[in-house]
Amino acid sequence: MRSIAHIRASDKQVQTVEAHLLGVCKLAEKYGEKLGVKHVTGLAGLLHDMGKYTNAFADYILAAVAVANNPSVSKPKRGSVDHSTAGGKLLYDLFHGDKSPYRVVLAEIVGNAIISHHSYLKDFFGPELESDYLKRVIDKELEEYEQSKQTFFEHVISEKNLNAYVDQAAVELEQYLNKGADNESLELQLMFLTKLTFSALIDADRTNTRGFEMNLPDEPELDVNQLFHTYYDRLLKKVHTFQSAVDASMPINRLRHKMSEQCDQFAEQPPGIRTLSIPTGGGKTFASLRYALKHAFTFHLKRIIYIVPYTTIIEQNAAEIRKILEDDTHILEHHSNVVHERRDRKDAPSTHNEDQELDGLAVTQEQKLELVKDNWDAPIIFTTMVQFLNVFFAKSSRNIRRLHNVCEAVLIFDEVQKVPTSCISLFNLTLNFLRNYGGSSIVLCTATQPALDFVEHKLDMSQNEEIIGNIDDVIKEFTRVKLIDKATGETFTTEKLAQFVNDALNEVQSVLVILNTKSVVKALCEQLGDQVVDEQGTVIPVYHLSTYMCAAHRNAILEEVKQHLKHKEKVICVSTPLIEAGVDISFACVIRSLAGLDSIAQAAGRCNRHREHNMQNVYIIDHAEENLKQLEEIRKGKAIVSIMLKDMVCDPTAHGGDLLSRAAISRYFQEYYTERTSDLDYTVPKLSKSLTSLLFAYGDDTDGYYQAYLQQRKKQPQMEDAIRSLCIKNSYGSAAEHFKVIEDLTTPVIVPYGKGEEIIAQLNGGGTIDDLTDLLRSAQPFTVNLYEYDIRRMDQSGGLGSCLDGKVLVLKEGAYNDTFGVDIENDSQMGFLNS
Repeated sequence: MRSIAHIRASDKQVQTVEAHLLGVCKLAEKYGEKLGVKHVTGLAGLLHDMGKYTNAFADYILAAVAVANNPSVSKPKRGSVDHSTAGGKLLYDLFHGDKSPYRVVLAEIVGNAIISHHSYLKDFFGPELESDYLKRVIDKELEEYEQSKQTFFEHVISEKNLNAYVDQAAVELEQYLNKGADNESLELQLMFLTKLTFSALIDADRTNTRGFEMNLPDEPELDVNQLFHTYYDRLLKKVHTFQSAVDASMPINRLRHKMSEQCDQFAEQPPGIRTLSIPTGGGKTFASLRYALKHAFTFHLKRIIYIVPYTTIIEQNAAEIRKILEDDTHILEHHSNVVHERRDRKDAPSTHNEDQELDGLAVTQEQKLELVKDNWDAPIIFTTMVQFLNVFFAKSSRNIRRLHNVCEAVLIFDEVQKVPTSCISLFNLTLNFLRNYGGSSIVLCTATQPALDFVEHKLDMSQNEEIIGNIDDVIKEFTRVKLIDKATGETFTTEKLAQFVNDALNEVQSVLVILNTKSVVKALCEQLGDQVVDEQGTVIPVYHLSTYMCAAHRNAILEEVKQHLKHKEKVICVSTPLIEAGVDISFACVIRSLAGLDSIAQAAGRCNRHREHNMQNVYIIDHAEENLKQLEEIRKGKAIVSIMLKDMVCDPTAHGGDLLSRAAISRYFQEYYTERTSDLDYTVPKLSKSLTSLLFAYGDDTDGYYQAYLQQRKKQPQMEDAIRSLCIKNSYGSAAEHFKVIEDLTTPVIVPYGKGEEIIAQLNGGGTIDDLTDLLRSAQPFTVNLYEYDIRRMDQSGGLGSCLDGKVLVLKEGAYNDTFGVDIENDSQMGFLNS
């Protein structure tokens, strides 16, 4: 039997199947060790490509070589040879009928990971009354299965030693399950373990293949503990400069220093789920970094991951931290997956269409993209809530590859109240898993803590969870603004709001207006652009911010605004809610369109941020022209706040007498979650099910579709018996197929702004895998996420292009302008408001 796993493009060297299997096994063991399941994950690595021990596969790979040498030769169809079923089938055949329940469960968990490693996890039993898993391990005919099995036992591991290896994995599985709380379901434990095993396999497989293709030596292990010590020392130097600054004695700066010291002391507490409720403008970024660094080296955690609600926050925070830590190498910004993944791709187990195959010569653009190093193995990572949730629940091997690296980490969730409502249960369960099994420590940062222990699937908070002591007193000391209700009994049009802004500028130097939709933001900018002048007749600059602008563009605008503020020049900024979280900027007056209380609190944090004045005004208005039909979370939050405002009109002492009090915020979230109880478990309307039921409810107990399946299949006793014998009957593939975080309904598009033009040109030029890795990372600040209807309109107007065989979308010149960003109508001939 010829043994060929891969053939290197550069020198035609062969990587044997046994070398690949043992190499992947070693890496997978390393990735699983952090959860104490190294033999579970290693088993997946050991068997995943057993099916490459076939003549059919060797012919397939040699045909790929022939095409590379002679393009006129007929190209073999990608994925035409099934090599990933064999390892899963072997586990099923050897262990699924075993007397040990742990061996049976191992066969299912590891077998599913193996048969899915070029697509995504299969349904053990799905809503379509089918078992994609069983169709592969029982129904699928493999012509050379016996020969590949024999070769595997001869060249990789003997059957006796495989049994011993499985015994070790079974012990680990039992120990893993024993960690569960009394009220925790077995199905929930197995779901997370299956995803962890799949993650370890995907990353080990891609990493080993990339190493062979690029002929890389084994990378030395980075001493992250020492690195975090070094970072901590550098941070403390910066903290000491704050203490010796001229304004260090100001009350607000003394309070910031005190909270930073509390974070440092609390870092010595054991890992758990904590809250950090520093008020907006309280120095949360530095304080949380101080906690994270000390906590990481104290408890030997491997990385620090900042998870933020918007891409807008990432670049600013990462730049600040790079500057303090004096390191550009080990800090990764992961804004989004720049590579566009086809949404309409369907797995077809019956034909085994492995269209993400990495076999043969890794020379195509798609194969290069699969080998890009994108596994979150950096010591410090900045990413979004969307990307974090995608790691665990989206249908993409690129996402789930990162899951094992979220374990043994310090996770800092900035503005945690922005977790999408539909994902609350999934979010809570994921954090509980990471704390109880993954060895991670979690900090929930926000001035407006959501009531995550008020919902059905509660967050398993640690005792004495709040890091800051006497937090109510701290909040009072941080009071810098007064909320003024202009929403009760009054509405604003764009024209009326423009006049209100103009009037405000007679009293203050700077105004920030935050509205809920891009269209009204643009309309107000256009309205203001022609009419706002000072006493000398000079036009006051009006700046626009929205998600139609890439991060680099928004940052450039923010820098201009900050210069006006620094020099006490009059300035107006009109923005969507993207400016509310994580942007260190301070206006003399803020006007906020009615929304949820968390958004209003965050908007208030952009006013008098450093207490430059005794007290400044934040106006709450109701904009009549906002279309919130598709923005349910904003619409429902707005309704609850409207009622709370009316309560306070009738009784000024209602809700703690202050809409920004902890009592008011707690009441708001309880009302909000009660109002949306049915939405918290991520409903899938098409299936009339929740995502949680697909992932970890037991089919027999939850509904009738399992029984319906047995009735439908009663003429196939073999399959009926197989279904009955399954330990796991959940629908991992279907759940992932239907999971879309709200912001993930968009597609990333690289725009020709600044360096973006050069990046687009380079993407069209090819390059090595490492070049592509660096290029895709550098493209992130020049990327805009567009909804499907925007993509269609851009395509129709001729403004859309693509690179890398259509996998990366780009905007053409003329489809992006320096004022509003993406020009959906592809007409860049607009006046510039800031000129």
